[in-house]
Amino acid sequence: MKDVLDELAAVRRAMGNSRVPAGEAYTVELRRRYDAEIDDVWDAITHPERLRRWLKPVTGALRLGGKFELDSGEHGDILRCEPPRLLKVSWLYGPDADAWPGTSEVEVRLAPGPAGDTELELIHAAFIGEPSFPTYGPGAGGVSWDLALLTLARLLADDEIAGHEEFEKSPEGREFSRRSAAAWGQAHLAAGGEPEHVAAAVEATTKFYAPDPV
Repeated sequence: MKDVLDELAAVRRAMGNSRVPAGEAYTVELRRRYDAEIDDVWDAITHPERLRRWLKPVTGALRLGGKFELDSGEHGDILRCEPPRLLKVSWLYGPDADAWPGTSEVEVRLAPGPAGDTELELIHAAFIGEPSFPTYGPGAGGVSWDLALLTLARLLADDEIAGHEEFEKSPEGREFSRRSAAAWGQAHLAAGGEPEHVAAAVEATTKFYAPDPV
């Protein structure tokens, strides 16, 4: 459990402001260091076989201007691709995704560190009017990205978590999600969120990702 919580602590989280084609957006921002060369990290975030092992199976024309789709339903266009430092995609999800065009974008930036390591920055910008924000706050996407970056860390260390869903349902995974939801609450407060809204959003996010066992 300590190793998993150490990975949680390795991430710096922030909530900010941006714009997407649909208009004003809030951002979920994660930054962390990986003990891996930049080309290895780039390969892990762009190669379909490795993406499947830490994110989800992906199909589509995986090139600049192409489209992608994850087997969990998320899909979008590849907007920028500048190996090995920058990848930006539009990111739509949910049964009503096509009714919300231009509402969500994900950008990943990589920078080589001084000791053969890599700094990763992931910014997910979502339209402020997107309906999940009032309920979940930045935890709506933040917890999912925390879980994904944990699995990426294991992949880069050749120590994978077997099965995303199995891990998320395990006691270890549930505790990770609870602490992640709380950490995004702190980021929300630091960005000026109203304490009552933040507390309600953390509670809703926790119940979504780590519901009480039946």
